Amino acid sequence: MDILDIMKSRHSVRQYTDKKIEDEKRNILNAFAAECNAESGLNIQIIYDEPTCFNSMMAHYGKFSGCTNYIAIVGKKSKDLQEKAGYYGEKLVLKAQEIGLNTCWVALTHGKSMAKIENDEKLAIIISLGYGENQGAAHKNKPLSAVCNITDESPEWFAKGMEAVMLAPTAMNQQKFKFVLKGDQVEAVSTGGFYSKIDLGIVKYHFEAVSGHKVN
Repeated sequence: MDILDIMKSRHSVRQYTDKKIEDEKRNILNAFAAECNAESGLNIQIIYDEPTCFNSMMAHYGKFSGCTNYIAIVGKKSKDLQEKAGYYGEKLVLKAQEIGLNTCWVALTHGKSMAKIENDEKLAIIISLGYGENQGAAHKNKPLSAVCNITDESPEWFAKGMEAVMLAPTAMNQQKFKFVLKGDQVEAVSTGGFYSKIDLGIVKYHFEAVSGHKVN
């Protein structure tokens, strides 16, 4: 399955079964998280078989159930932490999807995580992980023209990249970003909103992974 197909098949899932994640899949995810950490300088931690983080009033309010595994995106306090968290967190989300697991980005509707956080670090966001009771549903999209400057003359790689962007999850499905193609350079900016820097990292990863072109 290529990366675009994985993006198409992945939807947010909040209800999980009690099926444990097998050691083989844990090893794949742990190794991939270690690669992401080495590349990014983040301190991503995957916590397994830990029911307390999602056994809170907030988690129930967020309609989470059965979640005992999660990815904690931790990193040094910095201006680019949130964007990096989105970029590398989404890499892990798609890796989890590729090996048959489900996920959901979780901003506030969880309890205390068991991640180890040093004094100069902070928890950027959590991603629930496990075997979903279902595969989730596709989100609604804004019109393409609202989030980029695509035209009939735009190169195919830009159109492909934007197809991938429209499949990306964003906080409360707000899609508050804009991609601009100038010559052969692509710029992406946040247009504000809740957790929009994390969203920007997520959509940049989707664009780059499918188009093969870097986003500024």
